[in-house]
Amino acid sequence: MANFNVHLSVAASGSSIVAVLGVNLNVMDFSHAPWLIFLGIVGGMLPDIDAVNSKPVRLLFNILALLSATAFLSALKNYVVSYQLFALAACIYWLTRYLVLASLARFTVHRGIFHSILALLFFSFLMVCVSDYAFKQNVTYSWLNGFFLGFGFFVHLLLDEMYSVDLSNRRIKKSFGTALKLFNYKNLPSSALMTLLTIFLYWATPPSSALFAISQRAFEFLSF
Repeated sequence: MANFNVHLSVAASGSSIVAVLGVNLNVMDFSHAPWLIFLGIVGGMLPDIDAVNSKPVRLLFNILALLSATAFLSALKNYVVSYQLFALAACIYWLTRYLVLASLARFTVHRGIFHSILALLFFSFLMVCVSDYAFKQNVTYSWLNGFFLGFGFFVHLLLDEMYSVDLSNRRIKKSFGTALKLFNYKNLPSSALMTLLTIFLYWATPPSSALFAISQRAFEFLSF
């Protein structure tokens, strides 16, 4: 499998290229590009959240905990008084950083459910919903947020599969096929649960017509 530095650099480079393309297609403003590239980088680390003993994953969970607390603040800032809001946000940070991480260590295995296309869709739709409901972004940017997160996620899975093929010795390693898979074939209950959650998240997303319009514009640009 690719190491952390490779995942980080390729996700950053790929997300930057896609962001430049998006700016040239006028589907997003240049000022939003750094945030979208950041989401691509986060997506490039997400599949390894079940490798809980590594320093990169602890860094990732610090980022995810901060994003969770920020989303919580954005969603409830008009409904809760400030001191209560920040206290609750601190609780959200702590729960995400420590309780969720501990739960993953207890109930998941590396290269399990999180190394799959199903997990890619789950996290992408989750990001779209968070952007729409918590961050109050418009439909286009909500879908762009989900797209960049999913793009980084896909790059991670693809790199892991590429590193499973040893071209110099002309052999395929035992890890081949464990990253870029549809779902976790060895744990069907967890796959079924994530499938239900993914369907619910897709149902909760804003209209996807904005994403189709962006895709059509990109296709026309590349065809030209």
